[in-house]
Amino acid sequence: MNPAAIKNKTKEFAKKVIELCRELPNNREGRLIGNQLFKSGTSVAANYRAACRGRSKAEFISKLGIVLEEADETLFWLELIDEMAIHKGSSLGFLIQECDEITAIMVTSIKTAKRCKKDRQSNP
Repeated sequence: MNPAAIKNKTKEFAKKVIELCRELPNNREGRLIGNQLFKSGTSVAANYRAACRGRSKAEFISKLGIVLEEADETLFWLELIDEMAIHKGSSLGFLIQECDEITAIMVTSIKTAKRCKKDRQSNP
């Protein structure tokens, strides 16, 4: 996937996370977990955009690491919502799948960026 497609994918993911948060119950668990999910889920897109503006390969890799951490945290909250039956909508399964895909993309992107950085250092 190219950077523009990933930007779009992560932004659409953030929008779906926001929609899910709007549907969570208005009780203590819904608000607390919803706040955490909202922060991490939208942070995936925001940090990917920041990574694309990185001033160096090292900064790019570092920011992709943040995206990966936020995606992993988001997946945790989504799984918790599912396992605790806090929300029972079809969007939950879709979001878990999307989060898994974004995580895989980030892992691959980090590996590729590290390999390219290493190749450049070996062949100045």
